[in-house]
Parts: sequence; structure tokens; C-alpha cells
Amino acid sequence: YYLLSAFIFGISGTIISVLIRIELYSSGNRIISPENQNFYNISITLHGFLMIFFLVMPGLFGGFGNYFVPIFQGSPEVVYPRVNNFSISILFVSYLFIILSLISEFGGGTGWTLYPPLSTSFMSLSPSSTGNLIFGLLISGISSCLTSLNFWTTILNLRSYYLTLKTMPLFPWALLITGGMLLLTLPILSGAFLMVLADLHSNTLFFDPIFGGDPIFYQHLFWFFGHPEVYILIIPAFGIISIIISGIFQKIIFGNQSMIFAMSCISLLGTVVWGHHMYTVGLETDTRAYFTGVTILISLPTGTKIFNWLSTYLGNPPLLHLKTSSAFFGLLFLLMFTIGGSTGIILGNAAVDLGLHDTYYVVAHFHFVLSLGAVIAIFSGIIFNGEKIVGSKNLLPSLSSTLSLYHLVSTFIGILL
Repeated sequence: YYLLSAFIFGISGTIISVLIRIELYSSGNRIISPENQNFYNISITLHGFLMIFFLVMPGLFGGFGNYFVPIFQGSPEVVYPRVNNFSISILFVSYLFIILSLISEFGGGTGWTLYPPLSTSFMSLSPSSTGNLIFGLLISGISSCLTSLNFWTTILNLRSYYLTLKTMPLFPWALLITGGMLLLTLPILSGAFLMVLADLHSNTLFFDPIFGGDPIFYQHLFWFFGHPEVYILIIPAFGIISIIISGIFQKIIFGNQSMIFAMSCISLLGTVVWGHHMYTVGLETDTRAYFTGVTILISLPTGTKIFNWLSTYLGNPPLLHLKTSSAFFGLLFLLMFTIGGSTGIILGNAAVDLGLHDTYYVVAHFHFVLSLGAVIAIFSGIIFNGEKIVGSKNLLPSLSSTLSLYHLVSTFIGILL
């Protein structure tokens, strides 16, 4: 159900992204009429929200997690199946709220970050749309929190008695770390969104600089969630790529303990570098130096993971992986993630970021990591475990079928374009 709903939500997000691309194809108004200019902002907002909170989170975290964590733990089910049922139900409710924000009044064209004063001003065209967006995100946050509590208790308490934390596979480790980060940061985001809601509808002045509020404070709150969020999106992808590589080559990933340690380091460091999204708001110099240093420090464990995967590849007889398209998807993930990580190192420097902030360089950076990293991980996980998930060999293309190779080649051509 998680994977199916993530597919549906992702189709809607993809349609919106196609709209954005057609509009940006050349200058002037392409398909958005001049009196509907706000719809471009709305489409960017909804594209961000749908892709992050309704494609990658339910797909990688919810779907693959609920399917594979009990398998890898040797347990029959997760701890609280009815809590699981509740979280997928309220995920649909929150999707309804997001779509409601599109069709009420003028739509919430605030960007997916909902920065004040745009999201809280009386000049905003549609306060109720922003309210609907915030309600949808709060409900989605409740769903994610419940799911991560579920995974946390499952992984810690429902293991087989001979399976210690040290010998546990990489995918449950990834979900354990991800759930911890979600439980740490989602309440802060919920608090910030409730403050925005109060500013919008209840005459509070949290983020109004005229009356002593501080919009920068909202940015600190939001990015303290927003930067761990991208690691929440990518660490389950790490786990899926690990099980695919070790499953195709029938060997353990090279340096299993170092992979676990690298994921823990990424999560710990990723929680304290939120300021690198805010180099241009006027932070002090030593603050920016700290954020630059720790941001570039994150590239060490990620490089460790890349080289471990590569040495798992290279420790095999040559041409072994030419049979399956999942191995190609794994290689493609490594390539895309390396490119995205290199642009991230460039963007991590405060001085460089002063020039590159809010340009398409940033957009290319996180789309290389997310849209070409996490989504390729979803594809390869579905292809690799297709007949296990669906239960028959006829519904999904198998590992080495021509159809999945066509899918791989078309994905790669689309990336190159």
C-alpha cells in the first residue's frame, strides 16, 4: 500500500514537474497564462512537497521499510501493525489537504520552504491555502513519526535471538538511524509550522520583523529539520543499494562495520549543519566557518560508503554484473551520487555559496542526489525484489528482462538530457 500510494503521489508530482519544465523551456509565458502567474509558484511548492513527503518518504521509508525490516529481523510483523495502518491512512488525509491547498482561493505559492514573511503576510493572496499546506504537512509528520517509532521498537526488540546489533544487515541499520533523525527533528518542524499558522490566522507576531519578530528564526527552525530531512531521504536508499549489491554478487558489503559507522556519522553530522542553507542571511564569520567545515566533513563518511560499494563491485570476476539491470542501477546510483556529492562539496564553502545561492547550481545539486539517487534506489529496489513483493513473476519485469534494461537505458538518457 505504501509503495502503491507513493507511486500515485509521485505521478502527480511528476506531472507538476513536467509543467515546470514546459514553462521554463523558453522565455515568456509558455503554458501558464499571464493572469495565472502565481500558478508557477504553486507548482514549484507542490512539486517539492509531493516529491519529498509523498514519493520518497512513503516509498523508501514506509514501503521498503515495512516490507523488509521484519524479513531482515526474522520477525513475523512489525511491532504495531495497527499503528502502521493508521499512519498510511492519515498519509492519504494529508495528501488531500495538500491538494485542497491547490484548489482553494489562489493556491499557496510560497515555495516548499514556506518562508515568512511570504507565508505569513496579509498581502498573501490566500491564507487558507497556506493553512491547508501546513495542516497537510503536520499530518504527514505525525505519520512519519509513528512509522519511525514502529521501526525503532521493531529493530530493537523483535530481532532473532542470535542477531545482535553488530551482525544486523545494513538496511535495518539505515532505517534505525533514519527513524532516530525523524523523531529528533520532526517536532521542531511541527512547532515552526504551528508558529507560522498562528502568525497567519491568530495575530501573533513570531516572524514579523516590524514588531520584533525574526524571520531568520523561522529559517533556523525549518532548516534544523530540513537538512536532516535530506539525509532521511537518502539513508534508506543507501540501505537498498547495499542489499542489492550484496544480493547480486552474493557476498557481504566490503567493510560492513565501517558502513554502519559511516551512516551513523552522516546522521550525527547532518543534524548540526543546517546553517549551510543560510549563508546569505548575514551569519557571523566564525559561524559560517564552522558550518563550512562540518559540511565538508560530511563528505568523508559518504566517500567511505562509495569506495566500499565500489570495492564490493570490483572484488568480483569481470562481466559478472552484465546480466542484471539492478547491478546497472546500482552503478548508476553510485555515479549520480558521486556527482551530486561533488557539487555539494563545492556548495558547502560559504564564499562560493554567496555567489551560487538560489541559482540552478543548487537545484542541480539536490536533484542529482535526490531525483537521481533516491528515485534510482526505488527503481532498483522494485526491480530487484519485484517478484518477492508482488508475489508473481508476471506483473513486474524480472531482473534481466529486456523491459527493465529498456527502463534503465531510458532513465540514463533522461539523466543525460
